[in-house]
Amino acid sequence: EEVPAAGIPAASRKMASLSSPLRAIIRLRQRFRGQKKGRLHLQLPREKPAEIVHTRLLQRQLSLSRAAMYSPSMSFFNQASFESSQYFTFDTSVEQYAMKKSRRKKSRRKSRMVLYPDKTKRYLPAEEKSKAKRCLLLLMAIIFFQILNAIENLDDNVQKYDLDGLEKTMHREVFGQKAAVESIVELLKDYLATHIHNKPLVISLNGPTGVGKSHVGWLLAKHFRSVMDNDFVLQYFVMHHCPSGVAPLTCEIDLSKKISDMVTRAEIEEKTPLFILDEVEYMSPVLLDTLSRFFEPNQTNEFLNAIYILISNIGGGEITRFVIQNESTEHLHQHRGAEELLSIIQPVLSDVHPLWKSADIIPFVLLEKTHVISCFLEQMRREGLYPDQKHIEHLANQLSYYTTGDKQYSRMGCKQIGSKVTLQ
Repeated sequence: EEVPAAGIPAASRKMASLSSPLRAIIRLRQRFRGQKKGRLHLQLPREKPAEIVHTRLLQRQLSLSRAAMYSPSMSFFNQASFESSQYFTFDTSVEQYAMKKSRRKKSRRKSRMVLYPDKTKRYLPAEEKSKAKRCLLLLMAIIFFQILNAIENLDDNVQKYDLDGLEKTMHREVFGQKAAVESIVELLKDYLATHIHNKPLVISLNGPTGVGKSHVGWLLAKHFRSVMDNDFVLQYFVMHHCPSGVAPLTCEIDLSKKISDMVTRAEIEEKTPLFILDEVEYMSPVLLDTLSRFFEPNQTNEFLNAIYILISNIGGGEITRFVIQNESTEHLHQHRGAEELLSIIQPVLSDVHPLWKSADIIPFVLLEKTHVISCFLEQMRREGLYPDQKHIEHLANQLSYYTTGDKQYSRMGCKQIGSKVTLQ
């Protein structure tokens, strides 16, 4: 039953008009706080639609207008609280804070997944350096030092044999054979640069008699005995070590033993033995077969590190004809002339024995009259005689020559000079 309004006291009516808006405000405030706590707990940003926000603002204004109708004094209080409160009017600031916080956490989670972030990130990953680059630099350094060491060893090995001094001596004492001397020294330098080879060095000195082949062999033996030891140089003269009355098999055994013993001792001391075999044209086929076995490349290391100098007159006639036909030994200094002369000599040597196929052939050409005069001067200097120019020319005129144009080539070279000087 409804109580008539006239029956309710005025004070009660006034309290009811004040308490109902307050209770509504308190309920709204409690509800908002609960929603706020729930949102902060979940930490999830929630964006309200513009229509909902606008509807709530209209509802709030309507409730305030109703409260003003009941009590004018409360209108000011509610208006002040409405203006100062951020929860009922502009509550989006809290949501923006939550959104910013969640965004920061998302950005942090993303930054951990980025391999190469920019410098604005808080934590930068450590730069990983490639180990392959370091290994490559180390390998290049090792190769560089190995090459440098090899070059130094090459120079040291060549200097040990003093081949420059040998070349000067041969140019000073061997006349008319400049191209031959240069070829011999070049072959020795290339071979003696290292102690590891795939085949022995075989040099064949061929030419007519008296042109300086045996003298070159003597100079080589003298030089290598001075820089190494007498035990590693062998001068083998066929007419002396294997005379005609001795059986070829005996000479073969003796020569094989000498070569084997020398290369074995030289390998222990890391030296290169030198074998000078003179008068090879008088060797029997048995000795030539023995030498050819030592020249083969498929041998043990000690037999590969050896130098053989073969001296013979084989091919001397062909060289004489070639020089006379060309009228000048200057043609031999040209590359084409040297190849042409070798093409003439090689078939002749191969017909004698196949061992010359593995040899470097160096031809010795005829000596001119001026070279013979130089031989007289050198011989007289050695014997301590006064070198009278007129007397030397008189001795030189007593020899026989090939005359072609304006040049004279000695038939016997410097072979008879020693006896001529001694008799005079």
